[in-house]
Amino acid sequence: MREQVFRIAFSEREGEYHPMENFKAFLKRKDIEISVRRYLIDALGAMAQGLFCSLLIGTIINTIGTQFHVPFLTQPVATVSGIDYTVGGLASAMSGPAMAVAIGYALHCPPLVLFSMITVGFASNALGGAGGPLAVLFIAIIAAEVGKAVSKETKIDILVTPLVTIGVGIALSAWWAPAIGKAAMRMGALIMWATELQPFLMGILVSVLVGIALTLPISSAAICAALGLVGLAGGAAVAGCSAQMVGFAVMSFAENGWGGLVSQGIGTSMLQMGNIVRNPRIWIAPILTSAITGPIATCIFRLQMNGAPVSSGMGTCGFVGQIGVYTGWVNDVASGAKAAITGFDWAGLLLVSIILPAVLCPLINLGLRKIGWVRPGDMKLK
Repeated sequence: MREQVFRIAFSEREGEYHPMENFKAFLKRKDIEISVRRYLIDALGAMAQGLFCSLLIGTIINTIGTQFHVPFLTQPVATVSGIDYTVGGLASAMSGPAMAVAIGYALHCPPLVLFSMITVGFASNALGGAGGPLAVLFIAIIAAEVGKAVSKETKIDILVTPLVTIGVGIALSAWWAPAIGKAAMRMGALIMWATELQPFLMGILVSVLVGIALTLPISSAAICAALGLVGLAGGAAVAGCSAQMVGFAVMSFAENGWGGLVSQGIGTSMLQMGNIVRNPRIWIAPILTSAITGPIATCIFRLQMNGAPVSSGMGTCGFVGQIGVYTGWVNDVASGAKAAITGFDWAGLLLVSIILPAVLCPLINLGLRKIGWVRPGDMKLK
């Protein structure tokens, strides 16, 4: 009996000397999960949605207004600090706050932290310059988690939580954002320079890697936006993403019908991720297709994506990649960098992003079926 009492007392004393266990319990209570999935899948994917709902939509609105001569969309609707903004311009200007709030939402931030992320996103994106999206990703994650940690821990939560969240966000923005932004742009510039120098090899590399990222549960759009990926490299990225989406949509048509064709072709090839885990060989055909269409885009058609960088990683999702290419053409014509949009341009865009993936991917997959690597039903969406 005495031994049992001694063991109980010893266990209670032990509990007092386990700060790590207490810290883990605190993180669990605050829903702070330090993991690759939370930060590089959930947060990155949400950031891409924030970019889509601000910068990308703003670009599309501006393009529609310009091409269809809609006065309401081309004329300034607001002037802030001497700068005129169109409807699309206002949407694009909110990209920093939109990204940060989206990240906060993915990290399950309570209201006061989530609303404070607006300021954090604006500061980190502005100070990050052209590489702002990557700065927003890092800084918003830290500010959100610190804000969650102090949330509802005091009786004056309405003051403490916003002050801490915004304070941490702005301090890190001033300290880190310029360096992160410059590093991202240098990496993006290096990729684009290498693609110009070696369009065949880099066409394959960029197309395959960005295409794989699109199908994986991470965000290829956010990666392209963070690196500012445009030009020939952007064109290769569009080719790779389109190969994955159109390829999976067409080669799985027998299993998934028209619904699967639309959901994968203009939705996302990520729907096949569960099937890829069960049989990774179904991924061979789209990857090989992207390895073919990438260098065709860079070497034959010299396809450039000079719209918003986020479009490079969207493929045929809502035809955003193609809209980005077209937007770049329009801007290049307006600036004098391009004489006109030619039939060759259109042929290249359609072949690389739609026709070739729709033809090559099923053909390659047919060979895989004949050798037994891919079986009927392997790509059936649940």
